[in-house]
Amino acid sequence: MLHDENLAHDSAMFSKDWLNHLKESWNRKDGLAEQLRAAHFDSVVAFGLLDEDAPRAFLVIRNGEVREVATRCEDDPDWDLRADRQQWERWLNDPPGLFALGMAFTTRSLQFRRGNYPAMIKDPLMAESFKKSFVLMAEAHRRSRRH
Repeated sequence: MLHDENLAHDSAMFSKDWLNHLKESWNRKDGLAEQLRAAHFDSVVAFGLLDEDAPRAFLVIRNGEVREVATRCEDDPDWDLRADRQQWERWLNDPPGLFALGMAFTTRSLQFRRGNYPAMIKDPLMAESFKKSFVLMAEAHRRSRRH
């Protein structure tokens, strides 16, 4: 079950506004929904900071499409991506490519508290979708900062 909580964030990163913009970008025709529909992708994906116990943002994805977004979730996510605030800010301002993401995983500046990065990155469709998700997150970040 998803919930919204008004967390005090010092930026638009992971805010409800950011999540809504990400949902819109993800689900539009040139977003990720169509691409992930082909993979029958169903997951709860979470994002957060390395030094915090709980993730800050959640996407519920069904058949490739983001159906719900929230800042709190009672269920365990299938994917839980963590990085420090500075790393997220860099990625949200300049989305990384697959090589940079691989290096971040190897150096543990990107951590998967849940989910299988090595298996995901071996699947070309999933790897490309993962990379594109950072482009969409950056777009959502730019849009949410304008408000």
